[in-house]
Amino acid sequence: MTAGQTDPEVATPHGRIRGRYDGGIAVFRGIPYAAPPVGPRRFRPPAPPEPWDGVRDAGAFGPTPPKPPYSEAFEKYLSDPVVPGDDCLNLNVWTPDPDPAARLPVLVWFHGGALTRGSSAVPVYDGRSFARDGVVLVSVNYRLGVEGYGLFPDAPANPGLRDQLAALRWVHEAIAAFGGDPARITLAGQSAGAISIGALIAAPQAQGLFRRAVLQSGPPEAFDRDKVRRMVRRMAARLKVPATADAFAAVDPELLLRTQAEVGRLSSPVLGGPSFGIVVDGDLVPRDPLQALVDGDAAAGAELLMGWTRDEYRLWLVPGGLVERVDRLGPVALAGAMARCHCGHEVVRGYRALHPDAGTAEIVGQLVTDHLLRIPLHRLADARPGTSYVYEFAWPSLLPGLGACHALELGFVFDTGEVPESTKLAGEGGPQRLADQMHRAWVRFVTDGDPGWEPWDIAHPVRVFGELAAPREEGRPDTVREPYTALGPRDRELGLWRLDAAARAVVPDTVPAADAPAATRTVELRSAVRRLRRSAALRRH
Repeated sequence: MTAGQTDPEVATPHGRIRGRYDGGIAVFRGIPYAAPPVGPRRFRPPAPPEPWDGVRDAGAFGPTPPKPPYSEAFEKYLSDPVVPGDDCLNLNVWTPDPDPAARLPVLVWFHGGALTRGSSAVPVYDGRSFARDGVVLVSVNYRLGVEGYGLFPDAPANPGLRDQLAALRWVHEAIAAFGGDPARITLAGQSAGAISIGALIAAPQAQGLFRRAVLQSGPPEAFDRDKVRRMVRRMAARLKVPATADAFAAVDPELLLRTQAEVGRLSSPVLGGPSFGIVVDGDLVPRDPLQALVDGDAAAGAELLMGWTRDEYRLWLVPGGLVERVDRLGPVALAGAMARCHCGHEVVRGYRALHPDAGTAEIVGQLVTDHLLRIPLHRLADARPGTSYVYEFAWPSLLPGLGACHALELGFVFDTGEVPESTKLAGEGGPQRLADQMHRAWVRFVTDGDPGWEPWDIAHPVRVFGELAAPREEGRPDTVREPYTALGPRDRELGLWRLDAAARAVVPDTVPAADAPAATRTVELRSAVRRLRRSAALRRH
């Protein structure tokens, strides 16, 4: 705040609030967009907040939703602050000009965390850099875990996603008072936040509330309802209560969190297993979001920016020491990956041929990453050529073993690489020029729908950020390539899946199990794998 400058005040739909100036940016934190989800409101859709008289202080982050802490292994890399209190359905706004006449583009951010952890208070998500560059940044808290995504016979599904829709409606109604343009709203999220964005842009109730969307390392998807039910039933068995919303609402919140953490301990993107997720509910999510978007039933004309990190899987495997264990398991781990990804032996052989120097953990990790992320995002981009933009983040963390892992790009997108919470994952001294490039691309996309490279077409252009131009040397700064466009960098791997799916489709259900592997190995698939092996051999020489 400059001399003589008073704290900024804004009128919201439920009352006036007072924020703070931070380096010339007006910041409003902890603004309630819905009533506290406690008492009779637990496990129920969000309700509007009670209006207030006078001016409510919005100088500090509001309470964070109930969530278990990260394990010691993950806490080393990821930060997840806790702000106590019941009024956890709140959001924050950073704006360079809280004037209704400003009409600035708006970015609404939904955090990741597997729908069980995370919050808008994570310092990596600070919105000052976006506001500095002319974008109003809104970050949102929403219910997590069993409170947000448990599936019960006596309560509507997806209350956490309904929180996000309520927040989006609040933004659409209120953001003009903060200097934002309700006709220029971009939704963005990473990991579980991106999965949420995929469901929102496909939701009939959200149409007309956004202009664009950014999906970072998370595709539109709907979870298997049985997986979510199993999670709830296992919790109910431990708690010795019925698997109903009413029974769970009577359980002490801390006990509920501990039980959730115990039951979900072995679930992960690599291992699979019961977990919480967005499900088809016939209402907010009437059908699979990816299929709705691929069919063109939703978000017609909306520009999409989406992508992944080169080594997503390393955040899933490195903290718990799973890389070494998977490498030791060898064929057993590969068999588990095939079961997890529903693919055949020829896909694995193809990956081996393409990456002859890769260990088992890398093969497993890339298989799972392609199955969970790259294949669905390719499908989405293929269905929307001309309005989809795809990227890959390739810069490897300065910390041992992490590579270009899941969530590493966040400090670069938000240009918050200097905060300790970013360096926990990236290490000290990440390249500022890379942050400038990525952040500028996101600002361009939010502002006019063009991040600065060609949209998706039959050539499959992918913008690569942060690739090293030379091997890393200890004690010397990285030599990082300028961003460049690669054509179809994942096409050979993903082509194996299409061939495998085609081969499996021609095998009748009556084929005996013992004969099925041979039957699925079509001449075309074998020929493709041989070509990949020859290509890999030529590259080695």
